Amino acid sequence: MGKHFSLTAADQHKLGAYRADPAGKPKGGLVVVQEIFGVNHHIRGVCDRLAAEGYVAVAPAVFDRFVRDFECGYTPDEIAHARSYLGNLNWDAMMQDVAAAMGDIKSVGPLGVIGFCMGGTAAFLAATRLSGLSAAACYYGGMIVKFSDEKPRCPVQMHFGAKDPHIPLTDVEIIKQKQPQAEIHVYPDADHGFHCDERGSYHKPSADIAWGRTMDFLKKNMK
Repeated sequence: MGKHFSLTAADQHKLGAYRADPAGKPKGGLVVVQEIFGVNHHIRGVCDRLAAEGYVAVAPAVFDRFVRDFECGYTPDEIAHARSYLGNLNWDAMMQDVAAAMGDIKSVGPLGVIGFCMGGTAAFLAATRLSGLSAAACYYGGMIVKFSDEKPRCPVQMHFGAKDPHIPLTDVEIIKQKQPQAEIHVYPDADHGFHCDERGSYHKPSADIAWGRTMDFLKKNMK
C-alpha cells in the first residue's frame, strides 16, 4: 500500500521515510515515530493500518542520522543490537526529522503524531516542541517522565502497560500529576510493547482497546 521515499530536514539532513495514503479523501495526516527497531515491517504496517482508517501516514527513519536504513525484528539478539544505538539519540535532531515528515503531509488536513516506545517519547516531545499538531498519541514512552515538566501545545493521549518492567507505575503517576490534562490509560495485563503483534509481549485485548481509544482520540481532535 505504501511507498519509500526521502525527506529533507531543516538542517539539510536527508532521511528515508515510508508513506501510506488512504483510498479516498484524507481525514488528515499522521507522523508515525518508530521504536528503536527502525521503520520495520511492524511500523510500515501501522502506517498501512492508519491509511485504511483514512489518514495519510508517514514514518520518518529517525535512525538515519547515525545508521542508514536500519530495521530489525524482535529476537533477543536483534533487540540487544537495536539498544546499542540508544546512546546516539539526539531528541532535538529527531524533532527536525518529525517536522520534515509533517511538512510532507501538511496539505492533507489536520496533523497528528503517534509513536511507540522511543517513538512514544518523541510523540510527546513533538507535542511540546513543535507547532501545527492537533493530537499526539504516545504508546509506552519510557522517557516521557524525564520531560514531563514540558507543556504540550495539543491534546495528548498516553498508553502504558501495568506489567511493563521498563516503565514503573511510579513514573506513570508522576506523569499524571504533571500532565493532568492528558488522557492517560494503563492496561493491567499489558507488558512493554503490548501493541506490536510481532513481539512476544503482544497483548491483543489491550492492543485492541488502545487502538480503539486512539482512533476515537484522533477523530475528536483532528478536525
